Amino acid sequence: MSELNDINLNKKIKEEMADYWSSRAEMFNELKIQELNSDMRGRWLKELQTYLPAKKGLKILDIGTGTGFFCFLLGAEGHDLTGIDLTEKMILEARKSSAILGIPAEFYVMDAEMPDFPDNSFDAIVTRNVAWTLPDLKKAYEKWHSLLKEDGVLINFDGDYSRENEQQKLPENHAHSKITQEQWSAYEHLKTELRPISNPRPAWDVQLLKSAGFKEIRLDEQVGDRIYSEINQFYNPTPIFTIAARK
Repeated sequence: MSELNDINLNKKIKEEMADYWSSRAEMFNELKIQELNSDMRGRWLKELQTYLPAKKGLKILDIGTGTGFFCFLLGAEGHDLTGIDLTEKMILEARKSSAILGIPAEFYVMDAEMPDFPDNSFDAIVTRNVAWTLPDLKKAYEKWHSLLKEDGVLINFDGDYSRENEQQKLPENHAHSKITQEQWSAYEHLKTELRPISNPRPAWDVQLLKSAGFKEIRLDEQVGDRIYSEINQFYNPTPIFTIAARK
């Protein structure tokens, strides 16, 4: 009975998550295009290049791509990008932006916990602010490990969002200032559902990655200080971390 309850909760959270992000897709895409055309582009690229092999033409999977920010960032550097997201409206926005920007990438609606690709398909997996949303992170890390080629790298930027303070104070020009009270309430509700089924992070991530078979696990909890060095429309008040690991 417990297993059935877990399955039902997993499904419920994912449906609510897709509804939440569907309501934000167009606004979110506008923000990501602004971010791509700002100093943030270089900051994110520098962090990614810290872990990516120093060669062109890498086959990279962006899990929880949203509207394609990492796909466009890395696609412009000569890599072969595939982006997946649970939310159809996000993928539709990503495809539109791909055509407008002239940066090719493949985009699919898929569950981050079980991407539908053959094993050993990718040189790298990148993901940003996604792992915290997954009801079964253990399952996700095991699947991601299988999708990487030998010596492939996982680069995960995330925060312990389900344990952050509610509606932290942000500048007036911040992108989140346009979020409705209904959207805030939906977000806070998701946090209350995810908190009891997760452990404090990133310590938990280290354990799960080791269990999934990853090696050379590198943790950086100062990345937020470099990315969000000033309080602007892109600022994230929640401490974030990078955790990177090899297959």
